[in-house]
Amino acid sequence: MANTFSGMIRFTPSLDPGDARCRLERLIPSHLDPSPFQPDLRRLRRMSAAFAAFCPPPWPAPGLCLTPEIHYQSELWLPLAELKPVFSRFHRAALGCASPLGGAPCDAAASWADVASALPPPLSSCTTPSRLLHRLVTDNEARRIYLFRSSMPKRFYGGAMDRYPHQTAAVRLWLERRNVGEQPLRCLDAACGDGAITYGLVRLLLDLGRAPQDFLVEGWTIDPLEVWAAAHCAFPHDPSRQEAFRRWALPVFSTGAERSLSFRQADLLTVAPDRQRFDLILCNGLLGGPIINKGEEIRRVVESLAALLAPRGLVLAADSFHGGWKQKCPHHEVQALFASAGLAVFEAGEGVGGLKQG
Repeated sequence: MANTFSGMIRFTPSLDPGDARCRLERLIPSHLDPSPFQPDLRRLRRMSAAFAAFCPPPWPAPGLCLTPEIHYQSELWLPLAELKPVFSRFHRAALGCASPLGGAPCDAAASWADVASALPPPLSSCTTPSRLLHRLVTDNEARRIYLFRSSMPKRFYGGAMDRYPHQTAAVRLWLERRNVGEQPLRCLDAACGDGAITYGLVRLLLDLGRAPQDFLVEGWTIDPLEVWAAAHCAFPHDPSRQEAFRRWALPVFSTGAERSLSFRQADLLTVAPDRQRFDLILCNGLLGGPIINKGEEIRRVVESLAALLAPRGLVLAADSFHGGWKQKCPHHEVQALFASAGLAVFEAGEGVGGLKQG
């Protein structure tokens, strides 16, 4: 079923519901002991009661248009500084395999009103911290939806499956020019997220006439819930995404190519290169994005990617964050880091490419 790599999660893809349930139980155990949370619940009930008694409406609710006054009142009566430790403790207790990213909604919110306004339908009535915490520690289904929504907000994966079509065209051209060798082509989707680009790469290989035994593809992400979602094409918090995603991945499963694919939890800041290198590496949505955006961290990731690359191998990096307000590492800086890692640099689709000398 599942195996570990240096204590990390690793799954081969499967659409079998039994596989999915068994593996999810390892990540989010269905039983959570509520007793350690009773002191927190009593304190949150007192805070929520004072908020309801003295704070003027409108009160936080899903879909509420938030104003500075609503944020102010919410912080006055339900300060995040007191709520964050509570929900962080819940996250640590609820996850059987903790994510290094944390992921509690309070961490990125401006006020409790921010959290309440974004609650999904199963939790839409839990508009006070006490109601939400009580529901999360007593309702397994709601708990899993909440944790997936926290780990995989829609802003992380967007709408399109092929998010970098010009990069895909560059990969297609490179593959068409490369002869099928005796050894399987080894490909890595570093920072694979939900796995859409990983499945897209397998689809491309099949479209070019490569048989599943002629390639091996891995998707790496630091978040264990993303590993599970990618391996099972499952999004408990987003059914419409799940339906579209399964249509996208269907050619992979219908040809049996999922046996040439795996997903694992890996940290590109600490991962040691495998004995066998990758011929093709994609690294999208990471360098300069919300997770890896400090200069030294970006340099270390680029050096790791170069070390994982086989001679004559290709690495491509693109990031839609480069065009927005989260710009942290412009393409010319990525190019310079690629060059300093010994790669021959070129423009590639929406991003940057690097070739390792043979």
